[in-house]
Amino acid sequence: MAVVKVLLSIIYVVLGIAISVVILMQEGKSNGLGSAIGGMADSYWSKNKGRSMEGALEHFTRYGAIVFMILTLVLNILMKTQG
Repeated sequence: MAVVKVLLSIIYVVLGIAISVVILMQEGKSNGLGSAIGGMADSYWSKNKGRSMEGALEHFTRYGAIVFMILTLVLNILMKTQG
């Protein structure tokens, strides 16, 4: 059981660092309402965002955060059951 806890802890730390790096790599959303009013909301890049690098970063952030939260719960349960 201790080996599983150590492996999950290593994955937890690596995933936390990876999520931090991916978040810092993403572009800011400062355009917001200004681009919608100016007509930029329906541009080619906004329509195909899911296929771009920015879209891939957003997907990794979303799913990485979900896995990170699940690992947090699992590690917490393992710590409480061990004593």
